[in-house]
Amino acid sequence: MTCRIRVVHADITTLDVDVIVNAANATLLGGGGVDGAIHYAAGPELLKECRRLGGCATGEARITGSYRLKARRIIHTVGPVWKGGQRGESELLASCYVSCLRLALEHDLRSIAFPAISTGAYSYPPKLAAAVAINAVRGFADPGGRLDEIWFCCFSREDLAVYKRLLRSSST
Repeated sequence: MTCRIRVVHADITTLDVDVIVNAANATLLGGGGVDGAIHYAAGPELLKECRRLGGCATGEARITGSYRLKARRIIHTVGPVWKGGQRGESELLASCYVSCLRLALEHDLRSIAFPAISTGAYSYPPKLAAAVAINAVRGFADPGGRLDEIWFCCFSREDLAVYKRLLRSSST
């Protein structure tokens, strides 16, 4: 069975998938953007669990419960801050996606939803970030084909159009 890639325009906190990904900061203690929205929607128990994790390095990922969300789990990853593209940003961003996918498989999670990691406060250009995300997901080796669905959850219609266009052009 082949993993299906979906693109949706939605609030990631409302998705009914096995796991949503949080574009977190290194402390994992909440912040703005999608990070703040996920912490708010999940409730105070998420912050308590995140405090016990001791943070996360850029390009890595950690997993927690989801508490008040529909998703079964949350994977937190720390994307790179954009500094012009010559300081390993694309490799670190790709590592975020791969680290999340590996954790999903380790925990037998079959559907995963990603936000546009690093494109908000970390200033990664959305078109470049989308290309890295799609390439990382498509290049991920899923032995046994255990992942059913990978979602790219776009908060803006502009991001949605970028993902749809890149997915169409990369599939031909």
